[in-house]
Amino acid sequence: MTPGFFFCAPIPMKHQYLESLRRGTREYHRRHQWRLENGLFIPHLYPEENQEKLSWWDDVGFILGGRRVIVNWVHPRCAYEDAIEQQVLSEVASPEDWPPRGADGEKTYRKLGRSRKKVATIAFGPLSQPWEDYYSAFEARQDELMRSGIDLEIRPSMKIGWCYHAMLVSLTAPLEVRSTEGIESLAALARRLVKRETTIEQEWPEYRYGREDWLAEATKRV
Repeated sequence: MTPGFFFCAPIPMKHQYLESLRRGTREYHRRHQWRLENGLFIPHLYPEENQEKLSWWDDVGFILGGRRVIVNWVHPRCAYEDAIEQQVLSEVASPEDWPPRGADGEKTYRKLGRSRKKVATIAFGPLSQPWEDYYSAFEARQDELMRSGIDLEIRPSMKIGWCYHAMLVSLTAPLEVRSTEGIESLAALARRLVKRETTIEQEWPEYRYGREDWLAEATKRV
């Protein structure tokens, strides 16, 4: 190879798109204000009455490298419950007739002036019988699996994606987030994971959430 010249392999289109998203997130953050609380975007409140309840999911945001990072966190019990619902959806067949209710509903209007009005509400009729039967069967099967659990283990995991304004972190981890202090700890952990200062394997090397854990928490869920 001639000294002073470097060969650059072409970047695949997928990588070009991701790189453009990465650049765009930094530009978006530079141009748009983000209201933060102690350096964090905290969209939810933590009332006192929830301090003893089980945690299911939460969101938090922070800035890293001039970009916004949005963390969508779920507890493994939440992922387990979602898996129960997905199993019910796969087992109970929905009716073929559509829509479930009559297509035309009774409309009520709100005045916008002397001669103008706007639709305020639409009251549709009752469910058709096939859909009544479907929802009854769905709820019965769901209640059954909620009581018995399913043969599944949820492991901690993390995935990173991008949208036009932020890095998106999907995190499944066995944390309890019931307070501002809890969300701050979640944000600190997510930051360390993104920066590769730690890993899922280092934090929870043997953790599994399965049927035994689900059944043990039955009274707390109620």
